[in-house]
Amino acid sequence: MATFVSALNAKIRSNPMLSYVCSTHFWGPVSNFGIPIAAVMDTQKSPELISGTMTGALTIYSATFMRYALAVQPKNYLLFACHFVNEGSQLTQGYRWMQYNKWGGREADLKSRQLKTKAEGAGETAVAKVELAVGKVKDAVSK
Repeated sequence: MATFVSALNAKIRSNPMLSYVCSTHFWGPVSNFGIPIAAVMDTQKSPELISGTMTGALTIYSATFMRYALAVQPKNYLLFACHFVNEGSQLTQGYRWMQYNKWGGREADLKSRQLKTKAEGAGETAVAKVELAVGKVKDAVSK
């Protein structure tokens, strides 16, 4: 059995592409891509859900490991790409957090929600008045 595994490993390692796919230089970044994918998906959610502390930590983490990906030998461009995407996503999230929490975004959001509620109330009142008028017209026509 050990001979079979040894022969299989030698066969895999002899092909450069298979050797790369079976290495941590491939699977590390592939498994790590969950973080930037989640960050990109989160850009569509409400900014009130963003954690400023976590966004800051992930920004520093990605910047550090972008540098690390180019410092190791051989250079790991897949890991660099993973952290490059994450860095961009985290900077976007950081801007959204600052806009919402520090630059008046929360107040603007509350104001727009209040206006929307007032508009909905006005719309319901208008519908009720129209229905009342239609009822009066029907009564007048039927007489």
